[in-house]
Amino acid sequence: MLVLHAFWSLEHGLGLWAEDSGKTVKSGSQALKASRPHPFAASANVVAALQDGDHGGTTLLLPSLRQSPMDSPELVRIKPRPMSSTGPSLLPWTVPVVWVQPQVLAAFDDEHGGTVLTPALLPRDRPDDDSATLEDVRLAPSAQFVIELARFADELADRGRVLPEIDWTSDVVDDDEAVAEARWRAVLRGPDALAFGDLIAATPPAFRAEPGSEDAGQLVAVALAALTDAAVRLRLPDDLPMLPPRRGRKPLKPRAVDAWLEALRGPDARVLVPEPALAELDQSLVPWTEYARETNAPARAVFRLAEAPSGEPDGEAGPLSTDGPEASHGSADGGAKPDTPPWQLEFLLQSSTDPSLMVPAERVWRDDGALARWLGRPQEVLLGELGKAVRIYPGLEPGLRQSRPMALDLDSDAAFVFLHEAAPALDEAGFGVLLPSWWDRRAKLGLKLSASSPGSDDTGGAPSFGRDQLCDFEWSLAMGEHTLTEEEITALAEAKAPLVRLRGQWVTVNSDQLRRGIDFLQREGEGRGTVADVLRLAATHPDGSELPLEVVDVTAEGWLGALLDGSVGASIQPVAPPEGFRATLRPYQERGLAWLNFLADLGLGGCLADDMGLGKTVQLLALEAVRRHVGSETGPTLLVCPMSLIGNWEAEAAKFAPGLRMHAHHGPDRLRGEGFNKALDDIDMIITTYATLTRDVDQFEAHTWNRIVLDEAQAVKNRVSRSAKAVKRLTADHRIALTGTPVENRLGEMWSIMDFLNPGMLGSAELFRSRYAIPIERHGDDVAAQRMRAITRPYLLRRVKTDPAIVDDLPEKIEINQYYTLTSEQASLYQSVVDDMMEKIEGSDGIERRGNVLAAMAKLKQICNHPAQLLHDRSAPGQRSGKVSRLEEILDEILAEGDKVLCFTQYTEFAEMLMPHLAARFDIDIAYLHGGTSRQNRTELVRRFQSENGPPIFLLSLKAGGTGLNLTAANHVIHLDRWWNPAVENQATDRAFRIGQKRRVQVRKFICRGTLEERIDTMIKEKSALANMVVGDGEGWLTELSTESLRDVFALSKEAVGE
Repeated sequence: MLVLHAFWSLEHGLGLWAEDSGKTVKSGSQALKASRPHPFAASANVVAALQDGDHGGTTLLLPSLRQSPMDSPELVRIKPRPMSSTGPSLLPWTVPVVWVQPQVLAAFDDEHGGTVLTPALLPRDRPDDDSATLEDVRLAPSAQFVIELARFADELADRGRVLPEIDWTSDVVDDDEAVAEARWRAVLRGPDALAFGDLIAATPPAFRAEPGSEDAGQLVAVALAALTDAAVRLRLPDDLPMLPPRRGRKPLKPRAVDAWLEALRGPDARVLVPEPALAELDQSLVPWTEYARETNAPARAVFRLAEAPSGEPDGEAGPLSTDGPEASHGSADGGAKPDTPPWQLEFLLQSSTDPSLMVPAERVWRDDGALARWLGRPQEVLLGELGKAVRIYPGLEPGLRQSRPMALDLDSDAAFVFLHEAAPALDEAGFGVLLPSWWDRRAKLGLKLSASSPGSDDTGGAPSFGRDQLCDFEWSLAMGEHTLTEEEITALAEAKAPLVRLRGQWVTVNSDQLRRGIDFLQREGEGRGTVADVLRLAATHPDGSELPLEVVDVTAEGWLGALLDGSVGASIQPVAPPEGFRATLRPYQERGLAWLNFLADLGLGGCLADDMGLGKTVQLLALEAVRRHVGSETGPTLLVCPMSLIGNWEAEAAKFAPGLRMHAHHGPDRLRGEGFNKALDDIDMIITTYATLTRDVDQFEAHTWNRIVLDEAQAVKNRVSRSAKAVKRLTADHRIALTGTPVENRLGEMWSIMDFLNPGMLGSAELFRSRYAIPIERHGDDVAAQRMRAITRPYLLRRVKTDPAIVDDLPEKIEINQYYTLTSEQASLYQSVVDDMMEKIEGSDGIERRGNVLAAMAKLKQICNHPAQLLHDRSAPGQRSGKVSRLEEILDEILAEGDKVLCFTQYTEFAEMLMPHLAARFDIDIAYLHGGTSRQNRTELVRRFQSENGPPIFLLSLKAGGTGLNLTAANHVIHLDRWWNPAVENQATDRAFRIGQKRRVQVRKFICRGTLEERIDTMIKEKSALANMVVGDGEGWLTELSTESLRDVFALSKEAVGE
């Protein structure tokens, strides 16, 4: 096991090193050598296997006991180290280091994140076989902190909270040239300054472990500067023109400004020009960057735009208006408009240390003395802030003419200018801006397309399908969801105002867009296009680059409309499997087959996302049988799946579709070159793994496949993974994805799958992320979520087996919370860990605290399993565990009835402890499957267990055996330890609770009363209610609990102890 640590060196930058649990300290004298090498630090080669970088070494000050470095809380050893009665001290240790460039972290993307490892740090690339797990590497709090710091830098760059500068150095190249660097620096104002302060306070000690780096403020500032500079440079294309084209002759020597701008975007940040010229440029930049340099101001100005009142009752439709009731005072241009009420721009001051504290300018000028408690000379601060703001928004000048400026009246034109131009500029400069709530979700003027289905007639005959079929369509103008009437369009055109009230709501109208929209309707209001055109418009909603306006809605009649709204499954004609197909499909499976066949006719890819156990395999095999029986398809289908499922596909095909010619392309003896090419002539379906496809992608890319099918398609959820890149290089007439979880953590996963199915149909990943992923995941935008469901609905079919309308003949599943108690030894260890870890949690915050919480939960779960799992003393289970004793009692009853059982655990060490113990206790053979089990052994284990005389107990690692296996011989499922993700546990249960199960399934989840297992079980049930939302899974959500809540969760109650 490795624990990855990160630190920042003032000289070298980001350094990574790791602890290796496989290395031990034989004696304290080892640490007394002059070089003092860290005795269990991983070599630089091992760390470099996780992340590329320059090899090196450095000395770090680390907590030590008895002249030996302490284990980090994340490091778990097979054999525990002896305890020491002396207190810890900081001692210098030399560790192998990999120095990593800031660009590695600056390129961090939320889509690539994970609950345990972040590919921005590691892994650089991993095989896709099930056996390649990441359980052997954990991120220490210092590594997690670096990721958080990189996220902050990335966000600052995204929001434009950066400015360029000249950073002078002491290096001299020539006598007349001084070396300086062009750098992008973060602008930290308002909430950003507070966030920066929080990061400094949360800095883990290990992050500043290099001698001389003890000042957390200085170190975090240096690290943020490097990460921010890298984040901005990654966003600047190499060919971006930094200056307009020059006229005339090119100067013999580069101007200072040219050299500086070139260094701001290129890989070399050095600026080599004569020092006087560079100094003159640096001085000229001071007024521009002056405001950004003031990061310690006690308060900042906030501008709040108060909406003009409406003369109409809310929501009442009526004639368009540009404003509300009659105005009572002057406008921004200094003139009076009696018939135009003002919008009002109010001035406020906001505390830099407490953003919730905002004071109106009226109170600032009244100055009752209360402000002095947090702000000295508030009137001068307000005037100073307004003086800076007027440079950005000259429209403020009329308000500053007042002796005591408090607000500024704006007419509708000026209000629109503020909303559209001034507010973003002020916000980017670090001022506070508060806008009306409707502005961020304002309705947009756009085009709406209504289409008919092609091939329909009045005779009741079957319609013809195909993405190249022609259909009639009609365009109309819409404001948001509402189609505009001719009267409203005319009124909008005559209003000639950028802000108007329409149907009781404020809307913005761009006169040029409106004119182009009207011209488009007059010119092309009706026409014809292909089904593919309609589907593309419905999926991408073009933003105006192809059409005069963005397409805001697409509707259709008939089967095309049913396809768009997701109801096509109930309206398309059923398809009967051929006589040679040896399975009777259930009604919902017949509908799934018809849907897949319908999409195949159209040449559209589809994602069959039925719940596990509903028979996605048999539906796909039925499609293959149908299409080949009617002669519409002849070439081979390529099916890609995890290694553990190859045997399952072969067995299912032989059972249900024996006429399909199958071939497994896997292992060292697989066909290559011309032998592979010739074999394809006699193959209907070739099966391979994601890892094999990645290795042989050139060979697969050379062919155009009849169909490509991805089983467990979540394997390509990361669009930058090797698997995703490999499958998207392939060419096929039709594509299908099979998965029970199209979205596990982030919406970008769905885009990756959908882009494989219909390349380009949903637009680019960046467009999908900006339109859907960010609004939904960060802001809970229901409108964006509804729209995303609409654009993916035509290509996604999902049914759940708990719906009686889908499957009414599945056996009843009974879920039982199986309670047990701890032994005295377990209870003593449990309480000791709670006392120790709560002390650490109370003394930490931020990322360090979250790391301590996760470490505490891991240790407590291990103790509840068996003391030996935490102590690693390799002793026999004996009677030391209440969980093992209760398991033996339950297994006695199960085996007495002649039943079979699946036992899942997330810990292979616990399973390896149980297997010999239970085999001896019951004198039976026990099957055991884990991540290292080969494909051949997996298949044999499943076959033996499914056979009548096979082993009655099957021990499975949750990650290796929780998906893709058909184990219906078992009618009992036991979850020995809990995984704080209900979806993972349910998937494991589905190995037995699925199609083909003829008996009632009993599911037992082991829970120890009075411990974290019982309390988190309650929290899991509450979390399950959010299953339809896009949320991160794993244990991270538990780390956000307050210290008191954690104390309640971890506490050991009297009922926990059974002896």
